[in-house]
Amino acid sequence: MNFDDALQTFIAEARDLLQHMEEALLCIEQAPDDADTVNAIFRAAHTIKGSAGLFGLDGIVAFTHVAESVLDKVRANELDVTPELVAVLLQSGDHMRELVDHIAQGGEPSSQVLAQGQALVEQLSDYLDDEPAAQASASAAKVPVEFVPVPTAHGGGEVQADHWHLSLRFGRDVLRNGMDPLSFIRYLGTLGQVVHIVTLLDAIPPVASMDPETCYLGFEIGFKSEADKATIENVFEFVREDCRIRILPPHSKIDEYRSLLGDMPQEQDLLLGDMLVRCGTLTQNELDTALRIQQAQSHMQGEATPPIGEVLVGQHMVQPPVVDAALEKQKQRKDGKAAEANLIRVDADKLDALINLVGELIIAGAGASLAARRAGVPELLESTATISRLVEEVRDSALDLRMVQIGGTFNRFQRVVRDVGKELGKDIELVISGADTELDKTVVERIGDPLTHLVRNSMDHGIESAELRLARGKPAKGTLKLNAFHDAGSIVIEVSDDGGGLNKERILKKAIERGLVNEGQALSDKEIHNLIFEAGFSTADAVSNLSGRGVGMDVVRRNIAALRGTVDLDSVEGQGSTVRIRLPLTLAIIDGFLVGVGNAVYVIPLDMVVECIELSDMDHESGSDKRYLNLRGEVLPYRRLREHFEVVGEAARRENIVVVRYGEHKAGLVVDRLMGEFQTVIKPLGKVFNLIRGIGGFTILGSGEVALILDVPGLMRQVMTGEEPMEEHTRALALRR
Repeated sequence: MNFDDALQTFIAEARDLLQHMEEALLCIEQAPDDADTVNAIFRAAHTIKGSAGLFGLDGIVAFTHVAESVLDKVRANELDVTPELVAVLLQSGDHMRELVDHIAQGGEPSSQVLAQGQALVEQLSDYLDDEPAAQASASAAKVPVEFVPVPTAHGGGEVQADHWHLSLRFGRDVLRNGMDPLSFIRYLGTLGQVVHIVTLLDAIPPVASMDPETCYLGFEIGFKSEADKATIENVFEFVREDCRIRILPPHSKIDEYRSLLGDMPQEQDLLLGDMLVRCGTLTQNELDTALRIQQAQSHMQGEATPPIGEVLVGQHMVQPPVVDAALEKQKQRKDGKAAEANLIRVDADKLDALINLVGELIIAGAGASLAARRAGVPELLESTATISRLVEEVRDSALDLRMVQIGGTFNRFQRVVRDVGKELGKDIELVISGADTELDKTVVERIGDPLTHLVRNSMDHGIESAELRLARGKPAKGTLKLNAFHDAGSIVIEVSDDGGGLNKERILKKAIERGLVNEGQALSDKEIHNLIFEAGFSTADAVSNLSGRGVGMDVVRRNIAALRGTVDLDSVEGQGSTVRIRLPLTLAIIDGFLVGVGNAVYVIPLDMVVECIELSDMDHESGSDKRYLNLRGEVLPYRRLREHFEVVGEAARRENIVVVRYGEHKAGLVVDRLMGEFQTVIKPLGKVFNLIRGIGGFTILGSGEVALILDVPGLMRQVMTGEEPMEEHTRALALRR
């Protein structure tokens, strides 16, 4: 890995750590005594600081060191977690993210950003008893180093000195990998004082055979610091796999070794000898010697290999109580070990390119299957059937790669609810459910803005003030809920609040004033509620920083419609409101059902198809405004696609009706012929077709013909309301103006 690749890895990991740090800060505000969460926050800050130090990012190191110092006092129970402290730490995380973004863009922070950072340093320093930690960090990087031998360990495994003993053997490729061994030693100075150092030259070959890009050096270091072993070890995180690093703690006796073993994180899956080396009670050379003795004893006795613990105790290398503590730790690890996912980072553009290639493969495969059917060769038909099955499996696997959990998007609103709630002076709790629901990565990325509008609107207009809630017999704390679940091949996202709900009379009055509805026009409650999604519609009496300008809710519907989704609203005055967003699981490839009308071919998303039946004149009644039929005692409205799309020519003598379902509603689409299932690659229509309802895109068939993909939600809306296509088009144009 070269330097640039390593830096990009740092940027990606720093952003992830900052996101986790923000989520943990929001949790610790509700549970200030949660030591695990406090430690998680501290580790995130420390890891960012250590990694930044390896790349010479002094600005990030200096600022993060101040925040880390404050977190260290919290961890030591010297500082209480207060809302004010959490607010400063959240702002510090935002500033760290901004600094990382500047590194990613290859630029320097502006004077305004630096001024914000300095202001935050001053606020953080108020929580520290000594001088600002940023100054201490800068001066600590220039610790003088004395080149003298270091003390060694004596009997009983105890280090007879008041400092740590670090034994470093850097890998030969460390320079080629873009790492500077001296930068790690310099960074140690930010954690304490390097009191002794010996440079080991025994691995240096003759001058004639030296390679300038190979590292031959080792170091024995005496290091005085109050930091714990994990903190010191994390300094060498980037070279841990290529190097041999040994850290012996100061004055470590048996009980202290046992404590170190007990404090080892559960996620470390180590052998017994490795655990003892890691905790400092055993050197690597001693372990290597013990392993050789173990192997020799096995050969001599001709029996099973003796346990390494027995060998270590028998050779008087480690005291029995320490081995017992290591064995107990291993037992805990085995008992509590859970399956860990192996993850790999993949560039989003490469993933999109893969999906595009799979889409082209599907189209090509459909063409081959069509040619095989025309040829009528059995062997060819069998081969193309096998290929089609494999292509379908490849498609499903590729789409699974794009599926991500919506929980990451939901969790970001913890910060939004906290900040907006304080701005409004309202105490609001965010309840998240269905966070493990998966949907397409592209949908997740584009649903963030609409959800932000809805969340902020619920907090501003929906949830009342504490005084008003108490007067209405409600708890003073309001509740905002985010929920997600799968339903009939779609994902449903709900934003609910227990606020005052919508005032129907007020909405209707405003709609009449704006000419959206006529005086005396009969509308259902849902139709009245959904008027708030019209462009420029607002019932706010005053304009605030959050809402009241008549923008937002129409943008929500427009953005969701661009994702081939729908949005509607249910509300009970005095009890609260629920906005329900229904979206497709993926925007790339779907299973479709082909139907024909005249010479045209249309695609209906297969997961919305309920059944297909033959339509006869005796089954339905016709009127000037609506058409419906009796489907086993259920009234089913329907629409002829021939009339909807104005297809010329005579209708088929025997028409068929495709029953589709979207959400809670069913409707029928009358077609001339049924053509079966088809894997459909969705291609978007041009902007000129944006106002046409009923069409969600197009695809290319195996024959090379173009088939339109039906927008079932849009068609069903027209079927349920009896609205004609031209009426819808004219109304959309009027609203656009």
